[in-house]
Amino acid sequence: MMAQSNPVKAHHRPVPQAAIELAKHFEGFHRASKEDPDRAWPYRCPAGFWTIGYGRRCAPDHPPISRSQAEVYLVQDLTTALTATLRYCPVLAQATDNRLAAIVDFTFNLGAGRLQASTLRRRINQGQWSSAAKELQRWVYGGGKVLPGLVARREKEGLLFNHNDASLFPR
Repeated sequence: MMAQSNPVKAHHRPVPQAAIELAKHFEGFHRASKEDPDRAWPYRCPAGFWTIGYGRRCAPDHPPISRSQAEVYLVQDLTTALTATLRYCPVLAQATDNRLAAIVDFTFNLGAGRLQASTLRRRINQGQWSSAAKELQRWVYGGGKVLPGLVARREKEGLLFNHNDASLFPR
């Protein structure tokens, strides 16, 4: 079964639902205490950036946000990532939702500049899908160290990139 798409659009493709689910799973909704589980507070991600909600960069003194605001921010950030992904990998405009979702999540997580300058981008635009999936696995470093969370994320992106089965992305 193919992943359904969210109605938010960038270019002529919507943000794939699998990208939203993947980002939510790996970013998590970070909060300060169990007493207030529906409010997120700024925190430092493993790479050292101040973030809030589902991985949105922010100032350390950003006010707390609700889960619904975090979801709005996430869709905005994924729409930006989708736009960059389609700019640098135009062949993905005709790809499956899952293939597009994997690269949108990569771009959201690491930034458009990393995609733009990557061998991953070249492999995608050349239609070398197996090589592109292998390239994803190289992007597992944060602060000069292999981060287990990035290893898991790249593995999931690679699976999603190569399959149409919607059950491959986390719920």
